Amino acid sequence: MSKTKQQKQEAVGELEAGIKASKAVVFANFQGLDVSSMEELRKSCRENDIDMLVAKKTLVKLACENAGLTNFDPKSFEGGVATLLGHKDEISPAKTVNNFAKTHTIVKIFGGVLEGKFIDEMGIKSLANLPSRDELLAKVVGSINAPISGFVNALAGNLRNLVCVLNAVKESKN
Repeated sequence: MSKTKQQKQEAVGELEAGIKASKAVVFANFQGLDVSSMEELRKSCRENDIDMLVAKKTLVKLACENAGLTNFDPKSFEGGVATLLGHKDEISPAKTVNNFAKTHTIVKIFGGVLEGKFIDEMGIKSLANLPSRDELLAKVVGSINAPISGFVNALAGNLRNLVCVLNAVKESKN
C-alpha cells in the first residue's frame, strides 16, 4: 500500500529534522536482511543512541535538500536506503554500521554526512576505525596522569632508598 501525500510529507519532515539535529549521518542498504538480523541492528542502534529511518530515495533526497545538503544525490545509491542518525557522537553511526557489515555481507554502506559534507564509503569506514570518544578521553586522562605518577614514583623511590640506608646503618651498628 502506497503512502499518502501527508505521510510522505511527515517522513520528509522527520528525516530533515533528524539530519539537522544529528552529529553524523550514514546511508546504507539493508535490503535482503532477515527479520532477526534487522532487529539485531536496531537494538545496536538503540544502545548507541542512533535513530534508523528507512524511506524511499526520493524522500531522502528531498529531506537532504531541505536540510541544506545538496552536494550528493541519494537517488544514485543502489537499492533501498536506510538513514542512520547519530546523536551522541560523530563516530558511533559509522562504527555501528561497519561492525554490523562485517558479519552481514548483504549490508552495503553508501556514504554519509559529517559536518555538512558528504563522505563516501571509504570515508565512513576510516571514520569507523577511529577510537570512540570514551577511548580518546581515557587516553587524555592517562597522558595527563603519567607525569604525576612518575613524580610520585620518584619521590617514593627516594624514600625507599632512605629507609634502606637507615636500615643498613642500623644493621651495621648491631
